[in-house]
Amino acid sequence: MSQQSRLVTDIGEADRVLGGGLVPGSVILVGGEPGVGKSTLLLQLADQVAATATVLLASAEESLTQVALRADRLSLHTEGLHVVSDSTVEAVLGSADALGASLLVVDSIQTVSSEEVDGSAGGVVQVRESAARFVEYAKRTGTAVMLVGHVTKDGSLAGPRTLEHMVDVVLYLEGEGEGGFRLLRSMKNRYGSVTQVGVFSMGDRGLDQVPDPSGILVAGHRSGASGTVLFPVVEGRRSMLCEVQALVVPTVFPQPRRSVKGLDAARLHQLLAVLDRHAGISLAKFDVHANVVGGMRLRDPAVDLPVALAIVSSVADRPLPLTAAWGEIGLTGEIRVPALADRRAVEAGRFEPELLIRPGAGGVNTIGEALRTAGLVVPAVDH
Repeated sequence: MSQQSRLVTDIGEADRVLGGGLVPGSVILVGGEPGVGKSTLLLQLADQVAATATVLLASAEESLTQVALRADRLSLHTEGLHVVSDSTVEAVLGSADALGASLLVVDSIQTVSSEEVDGSAGGVVQVRESAARFVEYAKRTGTAVMLVGHVTKDGSLAGPRTLEHMVDVVLYLEGEGEGGFRLLRSMKNRYGSVTQVGVFSMGDRGLDQVPDPSGILVAGHRSGASGTVLFPVVEGRRSMLCEVQALVVPTVFPQPRRSVKGLDAARLHQLLAVLDRHAGISLAKFDVHANVVGGMRLRDPAVDLPVALAIVSSVADRPLPLTAAWGEIGLTGEIRVPALADRRAVEAGRFEPELLIRPGAGGVNTIGEALRTAGLVVPAVDH
């Protein structure tokens, strides 16, 4: 697929994930939690495409006045962007036909319905049939169609599972609703890679691109503070350096608190058990708070080692020099080499850490070795 045949959005982070732009005739489903910025991102994207092509934004959730207010806040005033507020598929497709739109954005697939199908909007039958109508229209006319999708409580896209199979591209926008970074991931892409990730930050004028997230994520790193370690995370093909923090304080309650933000809570409990069993560090009388700075959500198992180092640094109240670390910690106390270790080393090296702790050749192999390398004195218990 040549770049010339795509609709380039000129939003580099979005084009990266899409594989170079929007393919004519393709159907893209964009999901994400409420308030994460789906509607804002698509309005900005539609505005950019409208500079060179005709775009129709069909809003079934908001009135024209509400959309106009958001556009004013974002300083968007492109003449080629047309907006309709209608909840019927037939009316939306009629408007797209009349305009000869190159891009149709529907916000959202759960709030539109077809007059030819029984059932209320959002029902399984309506969502499936409405999506089928948009897919058929996209393939017949060559119009690129973007559908906003709601998510369920467990984070999966609402509606029938076949919805994700019907479309060509599935994107997911994630991040903390109150601020921080937004990651745009490709879960499925028939026209590009699913390993690319776009990074945005929410500002007063919508979502801003973040071409160098590492520089922002570690900009506020406080040298000489205990309980903080840098971690080079790999998202798809992209490596970013973020800051992992821990705060360990004594508790007077019989049940200590475990507070986690940006990390898997179950994983934290496992790390505490490993520190107790294989490093002789019991935290049964301490509250443990762990956080990833910048609103990042990490699923990378290589974050185990920096979290463990940050916890021990905090409980010992012993600041580390500028330290970067990565490695997956097993239940037997061993540290395993994660995927893309070379890429992590390159990203960490950009910031010239004073101490680099990693598994593998010339590195550490157990949690005890890692703690001693960091200068955190613990009992020599490497079972």
